[in-house]
Amino acid sequence: MPDSNSDLTVRLPASVEVVPGGPVEGVIRPPGSKSLTNRALICAAFATGRSTLTGALQSEDTKVMIDALRSIGIRIDVSDGGKKLVVDGQSLSRECSSGVSAESDMQELYVANSGTTVRFLAAALTAVGGQYRLCGVQRMHQRPIGDLVDALKVVVDGSIEAVSPEGCPPVDIRCSGWKGANLDVGGSVSSQYLSGLMMAAPLAKLNSKENGSRVQRSGSDANSGSDAQPSRQQLTQVSVHGELVSRPYVDMTANVMRSFGARVSLVDKDLQDGQSLVVAVERSGYLATSYEIEPDASAASYFWATAAITGGSVTVDGLNRDAMQGDVGFCEVLAKMGCHVEYAKHSIRVTGRPLHGVDIDMNQISDTVQTLAVVALFAEGPTRVRGVAHNRFKETDRIGDLARELRKLGSQVDEHEDGLTIHPIEFKAQARTERFVVLETYHDHRMAMSLALAGLRVPGVRILDPACTGKTYPEFFADLEMLLGRPHHWRSNEEG
Repeated sequence: MPDSNSDLTVRLPASVEVVPGGPVEGVIRPPGSKSLTNRALICAAFATGRSTLTGALQSEDTKVMIDALRSIGIRIDVSDGGKKLVVDGQSLSRECSSGVSAESDMQELYVANSGTTVRFLAAALTAVGGQYRLCGVQRMHQRPIGDLVDALKVVVDGSIEAVSPEGCPPVDIRCSGWKGANLDVGGSVSSQYLSGLMMAAPLAKLNSKENGSRVQRSGSDANSGSDAQPSRQQLTQVSVHGELVSRPYVDMTANVMRSFGARVSLVDKDLQDGQSLVVAVERSGYLATSYEIEPDASAASYFWATAAITGGSVTVDGLNRDAMQGDVGFCEVLAKMGCHVEYAKHSIRVTGRPLHGVDIDMNQISDTVQTLAVVALFAEGPTRVRGVAHNRFKETDRIGDLARELRKLGSQVDEHEDGLTIHPIEFKAQARTERFVVLETYHDHRMAMSLALAGLRVPGVRILDPACTGKTYPEFFADLEMLLGRPHHWRSNEEG
């Protein structure tokens, strides 16, 4: 990433205060999807040929993935302010797949606090073989990865280990690829475990003959999706046991893989007891392609919420009802709360109307829970969020920490095992702020972006550490300011 942009949010002041105003009207296009960018980077990096990714996201998480891939020898050229990435999959260093050697050192890859980077790379690197340590910031070393490591231990020809207590990174890998084709993984903590295994499966080489070269296919054959009928010896099968959280992200992974020539099928009917999904992937590698990345639907949720909170009307360009990202489903939640939603071919408009609380399962769109929680502050009646117990294991505890900050705004918040209940702010609670309310973000980008929206109606809401939005959306506060048509209030450390 260009140095002039990659450290943008590091220079932001210590806190930001969104200024209340009237209904917000406008049109905006969020940056590219982080989820799609990092999935496409994995597929392109290990593909045969040179791929071009357009509409990519420039953020801390995508920069971490790019830097990690470059460290193992993959050439990635960045242009157009980070929106265009040219990835040379054939530049993969020989050391990356050289297997295990007692004399060679373990290569260290820094993953910061990027869950997609550590989970996707841990799986992919075991499939191609080599010796690596994936390590990050302190919070990363507290985030579970044990289910993924346990799934891989069964198939790797060598070893993989989560070094920190309770199955958390760093992750140490010493292997020569995979020695098996069938994997089992739990789905209740993170769908990224399954996505990582899925994307690694086309790369797995199970014998010396396969290790000699990657299987190549013609373009027409490669793009046939899940219609092909490979022999059982060519397939890797991943079985998911127990509840699978965030299923739309798994469908997204399969779609990205197919764009890069992979053959993958998802089966969720007539399964054995305890199974929630079975994924079959052909071990035939990836093919380079040109791939266009959608705007980020999770980021779009903040702008749709802006319309809901203020009674305005906001259009997000570049997304529609059939977008690849499941988080466009957030609009349906707003519709249940009373908003009017209009779907067009290339945009979605939300118009705010009087809001009422809902009882909603957010398992499939759990990255928008914090956004919904702030909208719920201004609804009539409580809002019950269910199905997101796994949110406690994100960048921060997105149930307990979220509840703590919402209470500072005067809301009664009840924590549950699988979510929380948010009671709306009483009028006098909104008006009681004589000076300001300071909200912690726990260095969680989604805490900062969602909690900032409370300032659309409540005066004096200060959001600490706004720079943490750099993880997925460095320009968030600038884009929000543009949409509102009025400046935020910024404060430095010295101002308190």
